[in-house]
Amino acid sequence: MQNKNYILQLFSCMFLMLLLVGFFQSWNLALSIFNLCIISAIMSLGINIQWGNAGIVNFGVMGFAALGGLANVIISMPPTLNAWEEGGILILSGIVTFIISIFCSIYLWKKLNIDKKKKYVITSIIIATSYFLMRYIIDIPILTIESIEPAKTGYLGGFDLPVIISWPIGGLLAALTAYAIGKIALGLRSDYLAIATLGISEIIIYVLKNEDWLSRGVKNVNGLPRPVPYEIELQSKQWVIEIAQFTNVSLPEISSIIVKLSYSFLFIIILIGILILLEIALKSPWGRMMRAIRDNEVSANAMGKNIKKRHLQVFIIGSAIIGIAGAMLTTLDGQFTPVSYQPLRFTFLVWIMVIIGGSGNNFGSIIGGFIIWFFWIQAEPIGLWLIAFITSYVSDSNLIKSHLLENAAHMRLMFMGIILLVTLRFAPKGLIPEVKR
Repeated sequence: MQNKNYILQLFSCMFLMLLLVGFFQSWNLALSIFNLCIISAIMSLGINIQWGNAGIVNFGVMGFAALGGLANVIISMPPTLNAWEEGGILILSGIVTFIISIFCSIYLWKKLNIDKKKKYVITSIIIATSYFLMRYIIDIPILTIESIEPAKTGYLGGFDLPVIISWPIGGLLAALTAYAIGKIALGLRSDYLAIATLGISEIIIYVLKNEDWLSRGVKNVNGLPRPVPYEIELQSKQWVIEIAQFTNVSLPEISSIIVKLSYSFLFIIILIGILILLEIALKSPWGRMMRAIRDNEVSANAMGKNIKKRHLQVFIIGSAIIGIAGAMLTTLDGQFTPVSYQPLRFTFLVWIMVIIGGSGNNFGSIIGGFIIWFFWIQAEPIGLWLIAFITSYVSDSNLIKSHLLENAAHMRLMFMGIILLVTLRFAPKGLIPEVKR
């Protein structure tokens, strides 16, 4: 059995570090780190169910997170009426035509009783023809839409619905994409699958950067709606003014703290909900079957288990969780910036969270997400303090000291390496290892 006191001690230490940030730096910063830690923990849970429970290597984390952010734009932003009048329907019809052709090619592949080479030729012709037809339909409307007040809009906009709806929709969009990817890529060996998912992630982000009609590309979508009040609204509330007077904290700061606490409340509900569902799945016959497939695919296949189908299920579930986290992150930021999704940087950061916490253990993934993101943010002030302490006897005019202080931000990479090495040395299975049942 897992030592519950040990788990409680780890989480207590983590919250103590957040409290220290609040006391010695600022409570706004502590709550900002706390909210980002929750989102990181949700992302690491998505990877953990794929890798820790099924042995699937997914390096496409940022692609699915970006799709969650896109859902935020599509759901919550108001529609650009001029853009829809100029060609929105044509763009939708072109995309639907291409999707229908894909399904038709899949149907023909299954139904045609001919040589495989001929099947490849026929399906390739159908897909290529439908693609060029789609481009013929949508190219001119796209140019027209992107030229409509490009500094303000230049895109179709969204459905103007409550932003919180975009969280499950982000998960659904990521799940549908994962289904399409999984049907093609999950038959690959683990190393090839890692390369394929990383490449697909880059493709998704490349599309979002360049298709301005969809999400404004590198111009970004700013001013996304919030599921919580705005600071300026809270500052006019009498109860907020009374809290500020009682605590002797400025009104802008106390209103910002209340907003961040509101986000924390929503994020904690999502985290607990996902954790409960994953724990139920882990302890069910389905969870035991997935671990059996992970440990020995040959034996599981011999017992009549459909390996590829089960891998596809887990791949979809994990990607949906990452999509939800991506939508939450975009909501917290208040803007959608495709250039901020850097697969080669943040993908491996999420993987470190899973490895540090303990692969195969959901509580380990959560504590890993908290620890890694905390030190990722705090590495710069810790690095500045450390360098200042070491070089305290060196003159301020010393070039080496100046250089070290200016580049303290880069110490976060060294911190990540040290944390990973120390953990793997003294806890090779992670801080909270998988419980063997």
